[in-house]
Amino acid sequence: MPLTPSHTSPPAVLELIGRTPLVKVTRFDTGPCTLFLKLESQNPGGSIKDRIGVAMIDAAERDGRLLPGGTVVEATAGNTGLGLALVARAKGYRVVLVVPDKMATEKVLHLKAMGAEIHITRSDVGKGHPDYYQDRAAAIAATIAGSFFADQFNNPANPRAHETGTGPEIWEQMDRDVDAIVVGVGSSGTLTGLTRYFRGVQPELAFVLADPVGSILAEYTRSGVIGEAGSWAVEGIGEDFIPAIADLSGVRAAYSISDEDSFGTARELLKREGIAGGSSTGTLLAAALRYCREQTTPKRVVSFVCDTGTRYLSKVYNDNWMIDQGLLARKRFGDLRDLVARRPSEGNVISVNPDETLLTAFQRMRLADVSQLPVLDGDRLVGVIDESDLLLSVHKDARRFRSPVASAMTDAPSTIAPGASLTELEAVLGRGHVAIVADAQGFHGLITRFDLLNHLRRTLT
Repeated sequence: MPLTPSHTSPPAVLELIGRTPLVKVTRFDTGPCTLFLKLESQNPGGSIKDRIGVAMIDAAERDGRLLPGGTVVEATAGNTGLGLALVARAKGYRVVLVVPDKMATEKVLHLKAMGAEIHITRSDVGKGHPDYYQDRAAAIAATIAGSFFADQFNNPANPRAHETGTGPEIWEQMDRDVDAIVVGVGSSGTLTGLTRYFRGVQPELAFVLADPVGSILAEYTRSGVIGEAGSWAVEGIGEDFIPAIADLSGVRAAYSISDEDSFGTARELLKREGIAGGSSTGTLLAAALRYCREQTTPKRVVSFVCDTGTRYLSKVYNDNWMIDQGLLARKRFGDLRDLVARRPSEGNVISVNPDETLLTAFQRMRLADVSQLPVLDGDRLVGVIDESDLLLSVHKDARRFRSPVASAMTDAPSTIAPGASLTELEAVLGRGHVAIVADAQGFHGLITRFDLLNHLRRTLT
């Protein structure tokens, strides 16, 4: 569709970036302190990174680094990319983003919906490796004529957005009375910008660093030593190096927060306060609560809901994913039942009954992203049906999708007892079958090759 005159200006939604609300936490134990959360999730792109998206593009346009018809290139864990895509696509620029492979599916789909071109790279390599997301983005930018590499980790417009925007907003909303701010560090733009602003208006303000376990930043602020980085599942914060624009001089306390605490605290925030935040929000809130409870005198403390939790429905708020990652506690049996991803006793088995149609079985497989389903008559296992059974039944006549599951299922499936060994399990899976765990007490669930691989992966940690 050709642009009309009214389409030649950026959409009015960009005017909604910033001026986000501040809310008081009321349903957590905050010790003698009062804790407030600034809802950066209310930005139009859903995160605090909208602020730097518009700031970096505006600055690049002013100084001639980004010209009409140009391309914006960036390395991002998702939210900076969304902020850049929101602004850049509205202004008619091409957007090319390099993202690590641990990024939530919702972010990738959102970026693609906005017209960004996505390059997915490894999350298990460090700075200097050609597949490290920042190095890959810089290399791609070098091959595209007229490109602007946003480079949030070195771009001075990043902290300036918080020095001139986020900081003054907090100061005004807190009636010029704030004692501490809890932040995380990814590119360090938020911390650096706020440090610069509050150095002028409230020099005594303490910054509290919330850092994922595995990141080097918390220990660096405590000892000045750059340790060896580990891995973490939280997205958007934590680093294996010190960002060039980082100003850590205002950090007075630092907390290393485990993935379990981060994800669990984010889920608790939604349950208790009705606020859906992402995994980094859980890290910040967990650190803020620790800081508040350790104080002996009242303090007014601010932290952030960095982005919206709707970007993490497949992760933070997905029990099956949380269990797969070992982030959600569940009953342990000490046998093969511990490998079952979806347990009947937990009410999350995806199944069909023998009288339902093959179309129903197909749709449930697609919805759950599985290739086989148990066939249950009440609580009794009567068969199993997989995608091969479906294909054999319908490939010559699609009308057979209306046939009952009983007509295509394997009605005498081989089972394996919960107490069987891993060797016996591997033998079943090696024959190309899914393992059906059952005994005299009934059906306990299915084990796929992926379930076994996931179990073996967890033994490494």
